[in-house]
Amino acid sequence: MTQTDTQAILSISLMAAFVDGDKHDREREEVKRIAEALARSEAVHLPTLMQDVLMKRVDVAGAAAALQSAESRQLAYEMAVCVCDADGVQSVPEQQFLTALRGSLGLDAGRARQFAEDAEALAASSVDGPILPAAPGVAASGAVPTAAVPASAAGLRTANVSDQELDRMILNGAITNGALELLPETLSTMAIIPLQMRMVYRIGQAYGYQLDSGHIKDFLATVGVGLTSQYLEQAGRKLLGGLLGRVAGGLGRGLGNQAVSSGMSFAATYALGHVARRYYAGGRTLSTQMLREAYASITNEAQGLQGRYLPQMQDQARTMDVGKVLAMVRGQR
Repeated sequence: MTQTDTQAILSISLMAAFVDGDKHDREREEVKRIAEALARSEAVHLPTLMQDVLMKRVDVAGAAAALQSAESRQLAYEMAVCVCDADGVQSVPEQQFLTALRGSLGLDAGRARQFAEDAEALAASSVDGPILPAAPGVAASGAVPTAAVPASAAGLRTANVSDQELDRMILNGAITNGALELLPETLSTMAIIPLQMRMVYRIGQAYGYQLDSGHIKDFLATVGVGLTSQYLEQAGRKLLGGLLGRVAGGLGRGLGNQAVSSGMSFAATYALGHVARRYYAGGRTLSTQMLREAYASITNEAQGLQGRYLPQMQDQARTMDVGKVLAMVRGQR
C-alpha cells in the first residue's frame, strides 16, 4: 500500500468519525488526540489531514479517487463502516455518508452490503453474550497479577465469585483483545469493543448490578475510553504498520510484529476491568476524576505487563479462527 493510499484511507476514516454532528464533544476531542498521537512517528501527517477534514478541504469523491487498487478501496470502506459502527448502530448521517462513499469507491454492492451487515451485527451484539475461552498459558488456578486498586470505604459490596476468578477473567480478556489487535482482518479490531463491554457487564453482575449497554458505554466514556476514537487508534496503528487488510499467509495471517501493535488493547482492557471492579465493589460512588485517575494509573501498569503476556497473545493470534470469534461475539454458537 502506498503512502497516497494510506493518506486517503485515513482521510476517509476521519470524515466518517466526524460526519455525525451529534457525536459528543468529548469523543470528537479524543479523535483529534488520536490523530496527533498516531502522527508522532509516521510519514503521514495526520494533524494536517484532520484540519483538511474539519475545514472541508477534502471530500469523499476526492479521497476515493486517490485509491487505485480494489483492495485499498475495499479497505477504506471497511474502516469507514467500523468507525461509524464503533459506538453503536449507525445514525442517518452516517448511513448517508457510507452510501455516498460506496458509490464513489465503485464497490461490489453485494460484498459491501455483507460487510456492513456483519459490522452492524457486532455493534448491536448483546452485552450478556458468551465470552471467549481462556487464553493459552493462563492457568485455571495460580497467581494472576492484580492491579493495586483500593476499594471505596463506603458502600462496599462483595462479589459472588472469588477475587482470583475476577482477576483471571480480566487477564484473559486483556490477552484475547491483545491477540485480536495482532490480526489483520478489519472486523477483528471492531470485536474488541463489544468484548470489553461484555467484561464490564460480567464484573457488574458479579457485584449484583444488572447493566445495559447504555450504562456500560457511559462508564467507558466516564473513565476516558471513547468507542470511535479507540477503534480509530487501533485500526490506524495497524494501517500505518502495514498489517491491516493483509490476510495472506505468514506474519500477515496473525502476528505482524511487536512494533505494529502498541499493545493498547491489552492495556485498555486490563485497566477497564480493574477500574470496573473498584467502581462496582464500592457501590458506584467514585467520582469521574477518581475513575479517570485510576484508569490512567492502571493503564501504565498494564503497559509494563504487556511484554510479559505478548507470547500468549501471539499464540492465541496464530490459532484464532476469526469467523468463529466474530460469531461468538455476535452471540452465535
